[in-house]
Amino acid sequence: MNVRKKILIVDDSEMNRSLLEDMLSGDFDIIEAENGMEAAGILHNQSHEICLMLLDIVMPVMDGFGLLDLMNKNGWIKHVPVIMISAETVPTYVERAYDLGVLDFINRPFDVRIVQRRVASAIMLVAKRNELAQMVVNQVYEKEKDSRLMIEILSNLVEFRNGDSGLHVLHIQVFTEQLLKRLLVKTDRYPMNHRDISFICNAAALHDIGKIAVPPEILNKPGRLTPEEFEIMKTHSAEGAKILSSVPVRETEPLIQYGYQICRWHHERYDGRGYPDGLKGEDIPIAAQVVALADVYDALTSNRVYKPAFSHEEAVQMILEGQCGTFNPLLLECLTDISDQLKKESSDLSLGRHSEKDLLNSVEQMMEMSKMDVSEKSLRLLEHERMKYQFFADLSKEIQFEYMAAIPELLILSEWGAKYLGMPESILNPRNEDFGTKVFSKEDFSDLLESLKHTTPESPVIEKKYLLNINGSHRWSKVICRSTWVEKETPEYTGAIGKIVDIHDDVEQVKELREQSDRDSLTGLLNHQAAKRKITPILESGQKGEYALLMFDVDDFKHINDHYGHLFGDEILRAVAERMKNSIRSSDIAARMGGDEFVIFAAYKKTVEPLVERVFSHVTELYKDYPVSISMGVACLGADTDVKDYDALFKMADETMYEVKRGGGKGYRYYGGKVI
Repeated sequence: MNVRKKILIVDDSEMNRSLLEDMLSGDFDIIEAENGMEAAGILHNQSHEICLMLLDIVMPVMDGFGLLDLMNKNGWIKHVPVIMISAETVPTYVERAYDLGVLDFINRPFDVRIVQRRVASAIMLVAKRNELAQMVVNQVYEKEKDSRLMIEILSNLVEFRNGDSGLHVLHIQVFTEQLLKRLLVKTDRYPMNHRDISFICNAAALHDIGKIAVPPEILNKPGRLTPEEFEIMKTHSAEGAKILSSVPVRETEPLIQYGYQICRWHHERYDGRGYPDGLKGEDIPIAAQVVALADVYDALTSNRVYKPAFSHEEAVQMILEGQCGTFNPLLLECLTDISDQLKKESSDLSLGRHSEKDLLNSVEQMMEMSKMDVSEKSLRLLEHERMKYQFFADLSKEIQFEYMAAIPELLILSEWGAKYLGMPESILNPRNEDFGTKVFSKEDFSDLLESLKHTTPESPVIEKKYLLNINGSHRWSKVICRSTWVEKETPEYTGAIGKIVDIHDDVEQVKELREQSDRDSLTGLLNHQAAKRKITPILESGQKGEYALLMFDVDDFKHINDHYGHLFGDEILRAVAERMKNSIRSSDIAARMGGDEFVIFAAYKKTVEPLVERVFSHVTELYKDYPVSISMGVACLGADTDVKDYDALFKMADETMYEVKRGGGKGYRYYGGKVI
């Protein structure tokens, strides 16, 4: 039985949608949307099922251009062809629509035959394009497979002659790929893209091809080589380069060029103590530098005729300590960054399996670079995965969501989560709508989105705890998110998937979270709001007593950060906090207001001067030879004082502190100039 194709009609006019449905419903199933926002929700769940979209330009909520922008951001435009339907015929409108990927343009009022012909032509055009793209992919795959097979046969001949299993070649390719991908994330110093990485990884298989010229008794000698034998062994790098430079006509091919660099210079070292040419630093091509590091790592972690294998941890430590020669510091950072991944790759590698996987990845990258469409089989697999996701999301009874960081931002709730919260499944600009302002506080939702932006493809998962408003009930909840990325020359952050886990019933954890929320994360002191909550009841209780509020900031703190660094600035703040705590009683209240400003609230008898002098002298002691100084204002409330308001007391101390600062700082003063 033939499955009818689906067409999505997006138009705010019910009459226009009805007319188009009458024209097309004989051959197609029709899905309708009143605006771009509603259409985006449909595309998120069903883009693989829609063979064509008819799209109006002028609509409320999100217009046609906004939807096209979103389709380009999310890749929907690649497999959902779009015909624009509009009475607008302004050339700039039409040009912009074509620039955003529109295939055709139909003017209103509609002519039945024109609409039917244009729709049929567009669908046939896309089908032919997909068929052609698949043919090209198949040809590229076969060509790549044949080329790689020849390289691996040649390089493995050398390895078998060297007494190895052949896995060494595979290891070098995989480790090289991991290092290069990390390098692309860390810096743009080296002009490379993913196609270059593919060439370098292929060429890496040829790094030891020159060993074909080394006598087998030297290659396979179980003990240490004599100086003469080592000199012969060292000739393999130059011999390999000579072999590749002798390939007729092909000297301009990237594979040959990278292969030459790798063969000749993969034993050079960053400090100039390598061979054969004693190159130093960035004079060594980056392809040779990376393969050199991969080669050393694999040599250390593999059994050789002259030594047993070291563990992954031992190998990495030996490389970082310079026991195997000097390497580019940036590459050593990359090695550290991918250490866990490298260890896993080492244990997972097997002949054949990884080569096939690697080859398929290369072809997929070519498809992406050529903007080719995915096959029907891939779409069926995607639909299968979507159905599984929806099923388990509903079964889990959790609030699950997908956030897309495009402009405009879009958040898609799972069906169960949307019903539970009483919200639509698709939420445009969620940070300004109910989800980002009522379920979350606006500040907490911004904090979550900012934290996601600072993840990496290697460490994409975050867990954060927030006090959320779930259907009118404020509950401490854990939000678990995984950021999503598009792999390009520099990976591009696209959004996240996540879920909300209620921890309301965990009394101890809720108590701990409340205590944490009252504390300043850097110094461990109370934050200002928590301090105010503790102080206000004391002042309002009507109890007789004498109280003082000491308020101060660190002098020239910007100078500390600018000249000694923010880490040293943080050390100063922690030291000040510790000295404050050591200068007061456990019943007194100390807090960090933010930045370099602090307050102390304390009861006193007869006079507050001993407390002020003690705090001032302790806080301003030298810290690592740095002379800490502060500007302090002191406001007091005596037993006969009518003022019982924290804000009034705070204002008095604040004004006094700024009097000290205007006088040059580095001291303290009492409100009204009176020592109490």
